[in-house]
This record gives sequence, C-alpha cells and structure tokens, in this order.
Amino acid sequence: MTEVSRGELKVFLGYAAGSGKTYEMLSQGQELLRRGVDVVIGYFESHGRPDTIAKAEGLPVIPRRRIEYRGATFEEMDTPAILARRPEVCLVDELAHTNVPGSERGKRWQDVEVLLEAGINVYTTVNVQHLESLNGQVWQITGVRVRETIPDWVLANAAEVVMVDVTPRALLNRLERGAVYAPEKARRAMENFFQESHLVALRELALRQTAHEVDTRQATPGGEGAQAAQSSSERLLIHITADPSSAELIRRGKRIADYLRAPCVAVAVCPPPGIESLPHAEREAVERHLNFARNLHVETRVLSGEDPAKALVEFAGLNQITQLFVARPRYSRLQLPVGFNLVHRVVRLARTMQVIVVAERHRR
Repeated sequence: MTEVSRGELKVFLGYAAGSGKTYEMLSQGQELLRRGVDVVIGYFESHGRPDTIAKAEGLPVIPRRRIEYRGATFEEMDTPAILARRPEVCLVDELAHTNVPGSERGKRWQDVEVLLEAGINVYTTVNVQHLESLNGQVWQITGVRVRETIPDWVLANAAEVVMVDVTPRALLNRLERGAVYAPEKARRAMENFFQESHLVALRELALRQTAHEVDTRQATPGGEGAQAAQSSSERLLIHITADPSSAELIRRGKRIADYLRAPCVAVAVCPPPGIESLPHAEREAVERHLNFARNLHVETRVLSGEDPAKALVEFAGLNQITQLFVARPRYSRLQLPVGFNLVHRVVRLARTMQVIVVAERHRR
C-alpha cells in the first residue's frame, strides 16, 4: 500500500475581523481553479459581506454537516465528506473555531490536521489573537480574553504563512461603512475591541509573528516549520504549580522557546511519593497545567521531592537548563508573599543558569 504524503498547510493571518483574510483565501482558490487544480470550499463564513460572497462564486462547495444540540441545529464542516471527495486543495475558514458538542473533534484545527494527514492541502484563515501563547498579551491590550485559540505549533508547522494586512484606519473605515458588520454591531465593536489603539497593537503582534515565521523557514531550508529548526544552545524550564498563573507562565516560556528555537520542559515538583500525594483540588490544577503544556507540545515532568527548590534546580542542572522560568510571588491579603521562599531559594541555588521571575500580566 502506497504511503500518503502529508498535505501542506497555508495560513492567511490577520489581526482582526474584516482585514481581508477570507477574501484573499478565496481569491487564491479561484486562481487555483483557473489553473485546473481540484479545489473545494470545505467551510467559509461570509458574514453577509457582498464582496466575500461574490469571490466564492464558482468554487465547488462541500455541503456543511448539520448537528443537533440542545434543541437547535448547527452547521459544521463535514470532514468525512471532504475525505471522501479527496480534493487537491481544501479552503477552510476560521481555523480557531470550536466545534459544537457531538462533533468528532473539539476544534476545527483538529479537523484540518485530519485532512492534512490524508494528503489534502489546506488553505485556512486565523487572526493573531487566536495564538495560544499570545492570549495574555491580547487580554492586556484589549481587555478581551480570547476563548478560541490554536496551539502555536499548528502555525509553526504551516508550509506558508501569509499576512493579509490593512491599516487600522482603513479597517475602521470598513467598519463605519458597514463592510464588516451590520451598523449596530459595528458601533459596539468600535467602542470595544476595535478601538484604534487596540488595532495598532494587534497589527504589530501580527507583523512580528509573520516576521518570525518567515525567519524560521529561511533558517531551515527544506525543513518542516519550526520542528526542523537548528538546535539552540539554550534550554528552558518552566516551573508548574497549582496556581492559575502557571498557564500564563507556560504561554510565555513556550513563546520564548520558539523564538530561541530552544527545547523546553515544564516541571512540577510534588511531595513524595508524587502527584498523588497532593490534595484533590491541587492535584487537578497541576494536572490541568501539565496537560495544557503538552497540548502546546511542551515536554513535561513530575518530580518528587521534600525540597521543591532543590529538586527543581538539581533537575535543571542534570538537563543542562540555561533559563528557568518561575512565577513571581503573589501577596496575600495580609501582604505576606505566597511562594516567596521557593523563588528565593531557586534564585540562590541556581548559580549556573538564568532565573526569570515572571510577573502576572495586568491590563494597561
């Protein structure tokens, strides 16, 4: 039996709704169709935009799958139908979308992975605020906690990332004339997420991310995204605890590791005999953070030790860690530092490595 080569992923990256990602994806789909390529629309959202609807005309469409959930009918991408059709290229809008319960997979990016594994090339769209590692920064900028995210490795493994750019002023003009949303929705958007200062900052994030993706691919000719990047002399360790701040620590550590093209490991330290010794709620929180790290393709370890700082630093030394990320101590209502002793001891013991004490992000 002939082995199927994995399909290639092309991502159209923007920084906000209305930037033109879907339009550009459809435009390139039309060009493929003119060249005789077997291309289909697997899923796209027009949001009632006439230009986008017109750009889709003539492209073959795989009908959406209908799913019943809590008395309502929802439409999702029909992945089995696309697999049966086996086009050369499939156009898939809104990569970060969460599928309705009852779907085979929870996220659209997981459906796209299935298509790629079947040898189907995929063109898709996503905004920079949906990257998991940027979740904290986006919240800090906009005050909006983005709930639908994709792991950074999905973008890193794309064969090509194209930024579809538009100036914030031009995007706001589109909003004002009703080209993005209906008038009332557009007005609410401009009062909240679509403030010009927010758009300027998000655009800067998108430009930086695109530059990083280009740089990574140039550094790895013939490679497969960041996975084939040349090894770095740096090695990063992220300290995981039950504290909610661990999620943001993982995001920031992973993002720095990606920029450095360095291996990264997330480590939790528990009293003997191990994680099962923790109280139920604490154990659940630690396991949740470990799973979160694994989903971002961060290696994880659980250590057992009476002295967490000593166990952490010894592990770091044995594994040639150069940068150790720990959360900044929080203060209780009595202004007693929570976790201060651990951080202080790690800094004192880790003489041969850089210790980065990361503070929680707060809105500007």
